[in-house]
Amino acid sequence: MIEVNLIPDVKLELLRANRQRRTVISFAILLAIGSLAVVVLLAFYAFGVQTIADSLADSSISSEGKKLTSVEDLSKTLTIQKQLNTLSTQHDDKKLTSRLFDILDTTIPSGENVVAISRLALDTDEHTVSLECEARNGYEALEVFKKTIQQTKFQYSVGGEAQDPINIASNISDGERRYGENSAGQRVLRFSLTFTYPDELFAPTSQSGKVIAPNKQNATDSARGVPKSLFTGGQE
Repeated sequence: MIEVNLIPDVKLELLRANRQRRTVISFAILLAIGSLAVVVLLAFYAFGVQTIADSLADSSISSEGKKLTSVEDLSKTLTIQKQLNTLSTQHDDKKLTSRLFDILDTTIPSGENVVAISRLALDTDEHTVSLECEARNGYEALEVFKKTIQQTKFQYSVGGEAQDPINIASNISDGERRYGENSAGQRVLRFSLTFTYPDELFAPTSQSGKVIAPNKQNATDSARGVPKSLFTGGQE
């Protein structure tokens, strides 16, 4: 059987275009319906579910708040708890000021230039050490003591890694000097001495510390007692 297509090409293109247009319109309608459904669901969550959840949370907060306020001495309990929580931080940040006694034991000259300490003050805010001393050998002992402090270094490590040694003191100055008698009736020179120390000297992160003076060294953080001969009973 022979078939003859009597529809011109232009008509076929028009029919095809109409089908494509209907397809596009159908997809657009479906997409609009889907978008509208999403908007409705979001609105329901925002104004419905979320509102209910906020209401439940507020109710729970109010209930728990009433329980807390009914606890006797609540403010004191919270204050103590806060202080307990800061103990570990304070322990980690505390300065190892006990190293100061090892420093004195290492830097104070021996023999005829020995120096006795009558007063010792450590200012952690200003990073200064102040000493009031007396020496039987007068100005010579004073100069030896000052030069020893100037040349003494602190050797330490951080996290197991050795650091470059640093000077234990800077800005060393001595104040009033005068002669007097000690408790034994001996003529002594009394003087004051102040110097600035570096942060690393007393920092808890400075490990395996050693104070190295020109003629001797001393391992810090040791259990060795400080000789009583370093100190006097006070000035006359």
